[in-house]
Amino acid sequence: MRKLLVIGLLIPFIGMGQVKNVINSTRVFVKPEKIAEFEKAIAAHAQKYHTGDWKWRVWSIESGPDAGGYMITEGPNGWERIDGRGDLGAEHTADWDKNIAPNTEGHGSQGYYEFEADLSTVQLTDYADKIIINHMVANPGKIGGVVELIKKLKKTWLSGKESVAVYRVAVSGEPAYITVTRLKQGLKELAPGFRPELSVRYNTDNGEGSFAAFLKDYADAVQKRWSELLIYKPNLSSK
Repeated sequence: MRKLLVIGLLIPFIGMGQVKNVINSTRVFVKPEKIAEFEKAIAAHAQKYHTGDWKWRVWSIESGPDAGGYMITEGPNGWERIDGRGDLGAEHTADWDKNIAPNTEGHGSQGYYEFEADLSTVQLTDYADKIIINHMVANPGKIGGVVELIKKLKKTWLSGKESVAVYRVAVSGEPAYITVTRLKQGLKELAPGFRPELSVRYNTDNGEGSFAAFLKDYADAVQKRWSELLIYKPNLSSK
């Protein structure tokens, strides 16, 4: 009985140590003549070496400055789990270097992103096959202002029944946030008339003229912004 009591007391602390809210994202760019070879190699690599906590979801980047590239997301995990991962092994590294890397060009990019549940309207793992990522880089000293903007938008996302996951860019470049709109009903959600315009909904939720004030605050807090459409590729991802 005493042992059970001790275990019961430890459960909250064990749970705290197992928070999984960090995504690792890698972007690669493929030589145009090597797409078939790359896709075959990345699928085999993901399904052999990336399972469980290290599961891969592979996406094609359809628009924006990285259009034509691929995004690989791994996780979610916690920082302690990532820290304790250790070496991936010679076989894993050799497979990447021999079968995947020769099909790519440029240096690509890699980053970590922390999921912000309080700012989001959807759970971390409630995925969709088509997403829009909006990147917002803060002006110096204005990252708090970006957070306030997102808090204001959440009310309007909810009123429009939008599934939006919010992430903080963590130790991966300039202070920034990304919002990931998960298009649960596909690209038809982008069509005119599917839901009222954001500005209309925002004014309805917060009062006439409030969206103009929002844009002024946005211009003050955000240094640059861009968006992109991505499509999930299950055949290239972990099983």
